[in-house]
Amino acid sequence: MVGDKTWSGRLFNGVNMVLLGLIGLATVLPFVHVFGSSFATAGEIASKKFLLVPTEFTLDAYRYIFSTSTLPKAMLVSLGVTAAGTLWSMLISVLTAYGLSRKDLMGRNGIMFLFVFTMLFNGGMIPTFLVVKETGLLDSYLSLIVPVSINVFNMIILKTFFQGLPDALEESAKIDGSNDVGILFRIIIPCSLPAIATISLFYAVTYWNTYMHAVLYLSDAGKWPVQVLLRQIIVLASGLSYDNAVYTDAPPPSQAVKMAVIVVATLPVLVVYPFLQKHFAKGALLGSVKA
Repeated sequence: MVGDKTWSGRLFNGVNMVLLGLIGLATVLPFVHVFGSSFATAGEIASKKFLLVPTEFTLDAYRYIFSTSTLPKAMLVSLGVTAAGTLWSMLISVLTAYGLSRKDLMGRNGIMFLFVFTMLFNGGMIPTFLVVKETGLLDSYLSLIVPVSINVFNMIILKTFFQGLPDALEESAKIDGSNDVGILFRIIIPCSLPAIATISLFYAVTYWNTYMHAVLYLSDAGKWPVQVLLRQIIVLASGLSYDNAVYTDAPPPSQAVKMAVIVVATLPVLVVYPFLQKHFAKGALLGSVKA
């Protein structure tokens, strides 16, 4: 490290480590608080404003939210929508980004303008609902995927990454007789795995957190994803009424249920992220700086 042999360099490194450690601690503590509070009793939650490790562990909150088969079914719905939606969105995004990254594409600037225009203006909630209704997607899982098939920002990151790849790769593939489809799947995609992993994570988190679209387009409570169902659980645990209620047992303290709901909703993403962390950091950096 530069300057670490002088007293000023050692001082700078020490202060830097302390500050980064405090920032890291401030980031981790909320997660520990949520996780610990989900296992705490009612009295301990009420007596402690900031709870990290409960003195008496209880699984009442988790027993409550898993007291019916509705939650496991909702988890499967969310997993299915996330998997199918991520694959579909990545297919559309990769194909679009690759096409727009080709300099010889006729009308490329005009097509790109139409995509960017949608980032600034959109039809709004009611026109979108009417489109979904008229296309027969209401009350189907496709209504959670098709209206959000592509995110323009994610597509632009992929397009920028594709443009940064050496032209010699494409030229050598064409000399060997490969067409555009072969170049994409045999050259471009294998060389773009960091960026693809990054955008896949973006899409997966978006689909996993689907809430508003499910509320708008799904009238059958049996098709709700986990985010909508967990919202219902929080409402019931708070003692409020809710239509189509599926939980009839007396709820445990609402604060513990809320914490348990947060843990259940975020755990799948936290489990997947460490496996993609290396690709995520590299892909986000390269996709944002290459021209």
